[in-house]
Amino acid sequence: MPPAKTDQLDLWAESGLNGDDQVMVDFLLPTGIYIQMEVPRESTIQHIKLLLWKEAQTYPLFSLLGEMEGHMFECVNQAAVHEELEDETRRLCDVRPFLPVLKLITRNCGRAERILDSKIGVLIGKGDAYEYSSHCTCDYVLDTASLKVSLHCTVTELMDQALKKWQTTHSPEEDIGTRSDYVLRVSGRFEFLFEDHPLNQCKVRYVARNSLEMSNYIFQGTLLLIWQKYSTLHTVFRAMGSLAAPIKIQVRAGLFHGTELLCKPAVSSESSSRSEHVWNKTLEFDIAVCDLPRMARLCFAIYAVMDKVKKQRSTKNTHLNKYQTIRSVLRKCLFFLCVADELEEMLNPIGTIQTNPYTENATELHISFPEYSTQPVVFPAFDKGRGGKKFYIELKEIMERDPLSQLCENEKDLIWTLRYDCRENFPQSLPKLLLSVKWSKHEDMALLQIWPKLSPRDALELLDFNYPDQYVREFAVICLRDMSDDELLQYLLQLVQVLRYEPYYDCALSRFLLERAQSSRKIGHFLFWYLRSEMYMPAVSVHFALILEAYCRGCIPHIEVLKKQVEALNKLKAVSELIKLGTIKTKTKQAHLKEAMMTCLRQTGFIETLSDLQSPLNPNILLAGVHVERCKYMDSKMKPLWIVYNNKLLGGDTVSIIFKNGDDLRQDMLTLQILRLMDLLWKEANLDLRIVPYGCLATGDHSGLIEVVSSADTIANIQKTSSNMAAAAAFNKDALLNWLKDKNSGDALDKAIEEFTLSCAGYCVATYVLGIGDRHSDNIMVRSTGQLFHIDFGHILGNFKSKFGIKRERVPFILTHDFIHVIQQGKTGNTEKFGNFRQYCEEAYLILRKNGNLFITLFALMLTAGLPELTSVKDIQYLKDSLALGKTDEEALKQFRQKFDEALRESWTTKVNWMAHIVAHPS
Repeated sequence: MPPAKTDQLDLWAESGLNGDDQVMVDFLLPTGIYIQMEVPRESTIQHIKLLLWKEAQTYPLFSLLGEMEGHMFECVNQAAVHEELEDETRRLCDVRPFLPVLKLITRNCGRAERILDSKIGVLIGKGDAYEYSSHCTCDYVLDTASLKVSLHCTVTELMDQALKKWQTTHSPEEDIGTRSDYVLRVSGRFEFLFEDHPLNQCKVRYVARNSLEMSNYIFQGTLLLIWQKYSTLHTVFRAMGSLAAPIKIQVRAGLFHGTELLCKPAVSSESSSRSEHVWNKTLEFDIAVCDLPRMARLCFAIYAVMDKVKKQRSTKNTHLNKYQTIRSVLRKCLFFLCVADELEEMLNPIGTIQTNPYTENATELHISFPEYSTQPVVFPAFDKGRGGKKFYIELKEIMERDPLSQLCENEKDLIWTLRYDCRENFPQSLPKLLLSVKWSKHEDMALLQIWPKLSPRDALELLDFNYPDQYVREFAVICLRDMSDDELLQYLLQLVQVLRYEPYYDCALSRFLLERAQSSRKIGHFLFWYLRSEMYMPAVSVHFALILEAYCRGCIPHIEVLKKQVEALNKLKAVSELIKLGTIKTKTKQAHLKEAMMTCLRQTGFIETLSDLQSPLNPNILLAGVHVERCKYMDSKMKPLWIVYNNKLLGGDTVSIIFKNGDDLRQDMLTLQILRLMDLLWKEANLDLRIVPYGCLATGDHSGLIEVVSSADTIANIQKTSSNMAAAAAFNKDALLNWLKDKNSGDALDKAIEEFTLSCAGYCVATYVLGIGDRHSDNIMVRSTGQLFHIDFGHILGNFKSKFGIKRERVPFILTHDFIHVIQQGKTGNTEKFGNFRQYCEEAYLILRKNGNLFITLFALMLTAGLPELTSVKDIQYLKDSLALGKTDEEALKQFRQKFDEALRESWTTKVNWMAHIVAHPS
């Protein structure tokens, strides 16, 4: 990590605040000459190079530099990485070198390609795009060596040259073995080269010696079918890195297919040591190699044994097919990532298969796999199968269950026996059929080839972690191809997240998303941001970066549009950090900080970068220019920025967005996506409940944008403006109705009340089903047209706030007498209007119940996203309970009516909470 630099923000973010727009930069020339000169912060790299060239003419050895176009600058960026500044249209203040030092270097050939690489690297947040060359690296267990070779060089020749070079750089007496003792691996990737073919003929596709998958034209020898390997699977674990204290350590390992445990976990003996723990023992699993499913995953856990209580240290997963495929005496060092809290959570098959990048303090386990064959091991192709044709009425009851329901062994046997009847009568039951397959027995799955297409909504479940088989996931993608662009956008958030479950980078889902992104700029826009916003996560950074680069190279005209958005967000982040720094360091008064913010926004570099760009929230909106005088920062902990834009496409109207730096918006994104889906389902049933699913987009690590809904105010502000006393404001039931009367008159008022009634019904049902908490009066807003809507979804799935162990929210959803007063048009006896409102709520609830499986699937697909309140299947159980899945419609409606009456009866507790909130936040 680079050393902290306290004045770095002053150098680039606060530029120009004191009227000085120059910065002193040190230039290092290839002739050995050092030049220090002032340059404008807002200048482009091209202009700075021109200034340097004029200055360098007065220094010695200038004639040796040659042509100016043959050189470019290099700097150390904020990530402490050398970055070549190929794109010279960027401004110095946007490049933001870690130190104001630029090194002039000779430009290599292929400038156009290098510029494209540089732009893509900056765009996806990696500094430089991935580079591919004819360099190959031989990775050994303890050392590496690099060689430049011809692409016509064969694998055998390369290995011989590598061993020869290694011998010359080490002790001649050292026994390095023979070529047959080594495997050639592509540097930085789990791809292996063998057989004697030229390098330019090797199409590497995650293959390994004795691997379970291979490219046909690389391997021409005899193949050994995995069916023939009846020996049990076993692995040798050798040693573990030292721990802080001398404690007893055990290792547990389990084989999984999805979340199904294939055999009894293997447990090592205890090891007690003050330094490294060494076993050199074999863990044997009660399963034959021929019974291993293609996508089996080997999971390890290390835990301490203290006072007869096993306390786990950390866990790590190993994908047999992608990583430790059965191969010849391959030693592997696993660096563990996570720590589980419970003993039963130790073997976490849903966890990441990426290695921990922070190896310095990580637990380390060395393992090896024995050699099973001298020939490659493969799976056979699908065979046609047979099944029973009898129909059992019990199937109907099983197939109607929700995805969270567990199947007992008898039910699984019944489903498998009647699989052809399932295909004919319950084609949507494919997920339950797949859960009934005994993958360790390689039961015939040829039925998949003749299974009718599922609807895209039903096919989404097949992309869950429970279905890791490659062919199943490919079948799901085939079904998704029937999606329209609008439907794909509705589920794109989940489709990006399930890329984590794919065993290969090059998979059917990745190709499908790239194809659709290429054909629709809007899909490409959101695919870019959904991927880029998680590039900071080590578990997905490589996979997501490859997809981003593939998209950028296939849609080059979109690069400049997205680059403009990235640069604008960087500017907003700089302003946000300026506000935070001023608040923390100087306790500057709000007026002075706002003036500093406005001064910053008026700078030329900020104005040009923040103007004339497509909104990241909605690419259909063109943000023309910042209305600086109306911009502000909000007085909450993270000091979010309120930015007001003029909009060229709205005839002079303004568009406001909120930029948050320090808050994770991904949970808000998920909640708003589900609200949009609810709105869609209701409209499909001819029920428009006037939902306001405003835009929200995470753009990076704890940063993002929120759309500001126009002509709206919070319930708290409406109540406070109607009362002289803050404590009494929450109990003024006329405040909301009077506010609507001020905004509307005549027929417009009746229309506003109807809008309020419909939207209130929609949000009552939605917040109940999703278990949305923290519903104080600043988190509920009303538009001047009457639409009520909720904001800020930091607590979902029943995670209600509590204080001193007492729940602050005691009602299933917010329905106060203020709302009823508006619905009844201020007339206490207007039961007809209230009856209509209640009918809307019940009808909306039943519509959501019919689509309960879809909601459960969408939340299940987000389990590995790392959302704070969605970490396990137990969290999703709240949805099953709130939708009363498993009950009849009559029973479910009875439950909802009870919750409705409870919300109205206990609404006084809501008013007390609102009063406390208003008193605590008077301004």
